Amino acid sequence: MQDDSPSQKPDESRFTPVVVADDLDEPMTFEVLKDGTAYIIERKGGFKKYDPVTKTVDLIATIPVNTKYTSAEGKVSEAEEGLMGMSLDPNFSTNHWVYLYYAHPTEKKHILTRWELRDNKLVDNSEKVLIEVPTQREVCCHTGGGMTWDRAGNLYLTVGNNTGNQQAAQTDERPGRSSWDDQGHAGNTEDLRGKILRIHPEANGTYTIPTGNLFPKGTAKTRPEIYSMGHRNPWRISIDSKTGYIYWGEVGPDATADSEIGPRGYDELNQARKPGNFGWPWFVGNNQPFPVYDYAEKKPLEKKDPTKPINNSPNNTGLKELPPVAPPFIYYPYGVSEDFPLVGTGSRSATGGPVYHQADFKGAKRPWPAYYENKWIITDFSRGWIMAVTMDAEGNYKSMERVLPNYHPVEPIDMKFGPDGDLYTLEYGSNWFRKSDNAKLVRIEYNGGNRKPIVEVSASKKGGTVPLNLTLLTNGTKDFDGDKLTYQWKITAPGMTPQVFNVAEPEIKLEKAGVYTATLTVTDSKGAANSKSMKLIAGNEPPAVAVNLTSNKTFFFPDQPIRYVVSVDDKEDGSLSNGKIAPEKVAMSIDYTSEGFDYAEVMQSQRSVDASTQYAVAQTLISQSDCKVCHQVNTKSVGPMFTAIATKYKGNTGATDQLVKKIRNGGVGVWGDVAMPGHPAMSVADAEIIVKYILNVNEKTFSSLPIQGSYSVKVPEGDNGQGSVLVRAAYTDRGGKTVPTQTSERMIVLRSPQVNASDASVVLGADLKARGMGKGMNVIPYANSYIGFHRLDLTGIKQLDFGASAQRREGSSGGIIEAHLNSPTGPLIGEANVELAPEVDMAKLMAQMESGAATPPASASATAGAPNSAASPARFRRPAPSVKMALKDTEGIHDVYFVFKNDKAKAIQPLMTVAGIKFMESVSQ
Repeated sequence: MQDDSPSQKPDESRFTPVVVADDLDEPMTFEVLKDGTAYIIERKGGFKKYDPVTKTVDLIATIPVNTKYTSAEGKVSEAEEGLMGMSLDPNFSTNHWVYLYYAHPTEKKHILTRWELRDNKLVDNSEKVLIEVPTQREVCCHTGGGMTWDRAGNLYLTVGNNTGNQQAAQTDERPGRSSWDDQGHAGNTEDLRGKILRIHPEANGTYTIPTGNLFPKGTAKTRPEIYSMGHRNPWRISIDSKTGYIYWGEVGPDATADSEIGPRGYDELNQARKPGNFGWPWFVGNNQPFPVYDYAEKKPLEKKDPTKPINNSPNNTGLKELPPVAPPFIYYPYGVSEDFPLVGTGSRSATGGPVYHQADFKGAKRPWPAYYENKWIITDFSRGWIMAVTMDAEGNYKSMERVLPNYHPVEPIDMKFGPDGDLYTLEYGSNWFRKSDNAKLVRIEYNGGNRKPIVEVSASKKGGTVPLNLTLLTNGTKDFDGDKLTYQWKITAPGMTPQVFNVAEPEIKLEKAGVYTATLTVTDSKGAANSKSMKLIAGNEPPAVAVNLTSNKTFFFPDQPIRYVVSVDDKEDGSLSNGKIAPEKVAMSIDYTSEGFDYAEVMQSQRSVDASTQYAVAQTLISQSDCKVCHQVNTKSVGPMFTAIATKYKGNTGATDQLVKKIRNGGVGVWGDVAMPGHPAMSVADAEIIVKYILNVNEKTFSSLPIQGSYSVKVPEGDNGQGSVLVRAAYTDRGGKTVPTQTSERMIVLRSPQVNASDASVVLGADLKARGMGKGMNVIPYANSYIGFHRLDLTGIKQLDFGASAQRREGSSGGIIEAHLNSPTGPLIGEANVELAPEVDMAKLMAQMESGAATPPASASATAGAPNSAASPARFRRPAPSVKMALKDTEGIHDVYFVFKNDKAKAIQPLMTVAGIKFMESVSQ
């Protein structure tokens, strides 16, 4: 049993995501009862119930709703409205009241209603209308719909701004453009849009106004229901049961960069300790101001004062002088967030989530651990992460950390704890405005006791001719609690009697051609069991694919050729060499990917030889980014289908550059009114790979590299060149009458010739020291210490350039670097001397620098990436001096060790600082 201590972070293995309900059509929000029953609403009006006994989902009712808007030109499009919100009364078990917030089917308004839910039906004629929010339906978007309750029985409702969506703030004051002026919506104290409302529902279906809202009841030109104002699209809302503070996600505008019309867009995750004004449409993020834009004259006007904003819009019917703007809590743009870097980059859609307190779940069978006590658990619809936000005793932000980083919800649209202490996540799915096959409600269960074994299965070969002899393998199977495990394999196929093996890794023989299923069940000593299956193909030998490089097999060199030959041999189909396999059936690609790309995910199995095989790297990049939030290959979502993009730009020679810029900068108008977010953090190289895949997605045959040739890699402009080159060949055989095809591939990853010294596989006797500013680590060697790199190809490598220096102010002595093969005492193939830098009068030098009379010598600058010091300000920093080492001619792949020596150095004296090592094909001075 894990110790439930607030200081002990639970291992991710103690959490299990369990699919509760699927087959959902645009799910919006949900509620869970104590017995596990779940109610789920869908945008098009579906009201569904999950039954935990039968484990089925049934449609209880369909609410007539509007889901469209009609532009001034008469174009009808999907809107972000329909059945948008649902909440159960705090006394639901006795009064059976459910609250629904939806777009009226025929009238331009959103309504909050109360129904009775009895015998799995909404009782006829039980609907009571509490609130009506007049709306417009000529432009899209933003509806809100989040609901929650406080302990006093007050209901909170988030209401979107219902204003036209632009890249900046909506402040169009021209006649007839009120739908584009958020000063008349979110900034209007007499309008319910762009607000969080707080009311107290009464038994007769009406409501009263609780004390303490933003404007006291009776205040002229205000609505007393308003708890907070100045919201663009406040989404899921929750209340801290301990403090009473309000928390919600706020979806911001779409601008990628700052401009004269306003700052770049930010999403916000906000906290309200009291009623307030959160600034929209005049402020966003950390209260960065938008100017009111004069659309008639096409120029920005004044910016508001956040301490005393004045609303002078002709569309404002409320107060002119507004409350001061409240400070934000968490805010982040499309690009890297300087203040909250962990949130990542790309599309954003802050959802929100609950604040956790164990006391809220007394008697629960599996409450979440005390580590998450008082933390706000948040998610983002587009980015698909879950974070835990830590706050201090006053509720101020302290830090955030990932929760369950290996669980990737697909567009989480709602998240809350159920009565039994489990965290539930509602996944909208990957298609906007239509049903997705991956929409589901997931329960994340915490297990503080015995955990089921983790089961992994493989085989010595995935298929072959009959009789097929192979060994079933359990590599990767483990038990996190260290329990003794027992194993049972079951081999099945249609028409055969199952074969059972009660050993971990049995040797088996498959006599007949066909597809077999091998299922491994692993049971621990406490009786907890888990299973996993795989397919085995008898009667078809997998093809053998090889990529042979005659150039270096470890490093790529920009603008230098990679020389390759592909071979494919298949027992049934023949081979490339004998002409029975046509070269055009082999997918051959060479791709440069930017630093940080996880190339392990490229490895796929059972793919067809088409664009998906040829562009496996692109598909991996797409899966690792947020592309699927808005786009699908051949089905319509909020963004255009890839197939439609390919058709539109077919034959356009400038399409690649154009679309790369659009991916990185964003845009709107080509495919409709929905803006495409910018991805400034995506490299040009990765964007080019994605674009080339999209533009070729309609091709029935693919454009592959030749099976033999050379390819020169060009590092895209702006890329740091520290990425990888993936050399990949794949072939799918023809299969047979009774057996499916099999795909084999071979991938070689070539690394940058610029290597961080701290990335060494072996470090002995040396220290690692942070460079500062998040730039990695330096190696600080001492006498007779060494670092080692495994399996480097030294073919053609003539010289090594070390980013190394020995500074007096760091106490270094200088010394020799020796390069040895295969071990620290193996053959010596090169050496270099790192001399102690001469002492520099820094005060004199700085004075000369200030007067422009001198430039700092290398010895006066910090080692590359080293932290600043009083003696080495950032403006004087230069790269570490280049120390060159000529290498003896060496062929083939070896372990390479760098040994640092200085017999005169003291035992505790560092010799030098080493930042990086560059492998060179030519000798330079």
